[in-house]
Amino acid sequence: MNASPKVSIVILNWNGQKFLQQFLPFVLSTSYSNFEVIVADNGSTDQSVTFLQVNYPAIRLICFKENHGFARGYNLALREVTADYYVLLNSDVEVQPGWLQPMVDLLENNSSIAACQPKILAYNNKKIFEYAGAAGGWLDTYGYPFAKGRVFDICEEDRGQYDLSEPVFWASGASLFIRSAVFHEMKGFDDYFFAHQEEIDLCWRIQLAGYNIYSCPGSVVYHVGGGTLPRGNSLKTYLNFRNNKIMLSKNLPWNKKLWVMPARYLLDGISAWKGLLSGDGGYFIAILRAQLAFIKWWLFHKRKSVMPVSRRGRLSGLLQKNIVWEHFVNKRKYFSEIVRKGE
Repeated sequence: MNASPKVSIVILNWNGQKFLQQFLPFVLSTSYSNFEVIVADNGSTDQSVTFLQVNYPAIRLICFKENHGFARGYNLALREVTADYYVLLNSDVEVQPGWLQPMVDLLENNSSIAACQPKILAYNNKKIFEYAGAAGGWLDTYGYPFAKGRVFDICEEDRGQYDLSEPVFWASGASLFIRSAVFHEMKGFDDYFFAHQEEIDLCWRIQLAGYNIYSCPGSVVYHVGGGTLPRGNSLKTYLNFRNNKIMLSKNLPWNKKLWVMPARYLLDGISAWKGLLSGDGGYFIAILRAQLAFIKWWLFHKRKSVMPVSRRGRLSGLLQKNIVWEHFVNKRKYFSEIVRKGE
């Protein structure tokens, strides 16, 4: 075990000067002894780069001429970063001085763990779990993501109920702590995703390769959320529905794929029509576009996607139920009501 492995905190920025100005001082006050901060700018058109050059000349800056999205942006940036561990950190996250040490300790003490995430609370209400990851991500049998502390749009109050560090299905891309060697072994994110659910796809492939994903609630961060694409945005809806189907197609075994994929088309169709009948035509169109885009991916782009390197691993954090039914029909609002102990 390395007493002080190198950690590279990599912030992918796109027109986020206000967040850099607000939150970089917290990142730089990290108390861990062996870390560096890198900002990869994704073709920003605001003054982000100038702001960094003038105010933080010691921070390493990687600049791209265009916006490559979250997935390819990080893939390109991390090819240029050498460290034992990466932290993929959103620009709108406030950290505490001691936030890195618990995650370093967790992975240094268990070589089977490839990645983890801190407890993520809402910046604007620090008693509430934040939407993007909360206390660690799960997935249901139909591919719907949810988290300890967040089911659909209901975010719980943090009362210490999820303070046990344990296996989860996925770790949030808002603050993803990962072994650099495993990131590259998995060939990184799938570029085709552009943004949204690429971290779930990566964590799925990591588990299939025999590693574990963990929550690390001993580390706490505060996330603004929705800084680039707020919930309800049609582009976000399109990317989530498209990418989710691609992820299922890539990672499910054939015996499950044959019934899960048709079921998801049906469930997504119901969701689209529900949106249309409630007056949200943009939601309907976004889901329709996503269905067609998945077919296009299957026909023309599948070979370019990053596939699992192995399928020998067992999956943790997988709910063998339908979260939609549990939440909307059985009226179970919270994670602890849906996932019983021992599941």
